[in-house]
Amino acid sequence: MGRYATIAGTGRYVPERVLTNADLDEMLGEPVGEWLVENVGIEERHVMADTETTSDMAVVASRQALARAGISAAELDLIIVATDTPDYISPATASVVQAKLGARDAGTYDINCACAAWVTGLDAAGKYIATDSDYDHILLVGAYGMTRFVDWTDKYTCTLFADGAGAVVLKAGDEPGVLAGGLLASGEYHNALGIYTGGTSLPATLEVIRAQGKPRVQFVRKFPATFNTEHWPPLVRKVLAKAGLGLDDVALFLFTQLNLRTIEATMATLDQPMSKTHWIMDKWGYTGSACIPMALDDALEQRTLQRGDYVVFCASGGGLAMAAAVARWTLG
Repeated sequence: MGRYATIAGTGRYVPERVLTNADLDEMLGEPVGEWLVENVGIEERHVMADTETTSDMAVVASRQALARAGISAAELDLIIVATDTPDYISPATASVVQAKLGARDAGTYDINCACAAWVTGLDAAGKYIATDSDYDHILLVGAYGMTRFVDWTDKYTCTLFADGAGAVVLKAGDEPGVLAGGLLASGEYHNALGIYTGGTSLPATLEVIRAQGKPRVQFVRKFPATFNTEHWPPLVRKVLAKAGLGLDDVALFLFTQLNLRTIEATMATLDQPMSKTHWIMDKWGYTGSACIPMALDDALEQRTLQRGDYVVFCASGGGLAMAAAVARWTLG
């Protein structure tokens, strides 16, 4: 009998504060809202409170996922936090989440490959459970507090980024769940989009802060506008082939939630209807490493996944890092 990782529960956290496109029009002193809706699909975004941290958001989403999975924090064997906006440079935010949940027996680590981190973690967690009997329950949470690093005068970033968290609990089972995954990267674009101060390359010294301001997310140089639409389809096809599946076998495709037009173009390239995907950037903005588990949780409230349905997850982020995975739905 085989051993597989299955998704046992999902959860999310959306901060209370809402920032609409009209709010940004006023803040920036120029109209950006109409362009955002037409070209990106974002109408509003949610922003974490001044008193909230990345780990706080992760914990709320995690508790919901644990409750739905019927698993206590004490039963967790591993906590993986996917984030590039950690509570601290060191130690890992996953350790903070472990302490706040009271998951004393769980190992911890963070994954930072920007917005591809959660899908990367899904691939890793699936392999842990499938190959090592020490891992029966894994909490995988994407948490994103990028508005802490936004320059609110920069219309190229403050219009996109938002905050939130999404989580899944994976458990060991004897029927197929997480089936296959794949990773790619185009490291030549590592200096195109990111937060470039605060690390060893450019420490946040007084001199650096005086010259460049506090650490902030920046588009430093351009990368191809068609990057995702060129790279997502072959990556999706590759992981489906590894699982012995075709495109028409998939019930739900979930992509990085940065741009609805990119998702539309990708689904057209794959010759799949938009009814087989789901998006959340219109109401929650771009939530980076949290966006795909948040989209999954939201999709489950609006549609029914049947036991045996296949779900594809495909993400990309700064670096440029990419990840895809396919899972068989075992709930319901």
